Amino acid sequence: MLKEIITRCEVSSHDSPDDCWIIIRNIVYDITEFLQEHQGGMEILIEYAGSDATEAFESVGHSVKARMIMEKYAVGVLPEDQKSHYGVEYVSHAKKLLCPVHLVA
Repeated sequence: MLKEIITRCEVSSHDSPDDCWIIIRNIVYDITEFLQEHQGGMEILIEYAGSDATEAFESVGHSVKARMIMEKYAVGVLPEDQKSHYGVEYVSHAKKLLCPVHLVA
């Protein structure tokens, strides 16, 4: 479990191709080394550098594999008072994708 607390202000200072951090589901990722590997191109990632990319990330429909790859780039979490609250349509980690879901009518 990530224990380093990183503020949105700190994330915003990492906003270049040479130092690229993003937030997805309240987790901070240093994706600088990943930029060249991103199948969708580095430009889209740089567009969100230093900011919250949750909506863009989730709207693409990333695979379980993509979500698992992201885990190694996690560097911290937002403080409680800066976290966003997402609806059930968002799933943060591949592990949650693999859990059974029970629907209630």
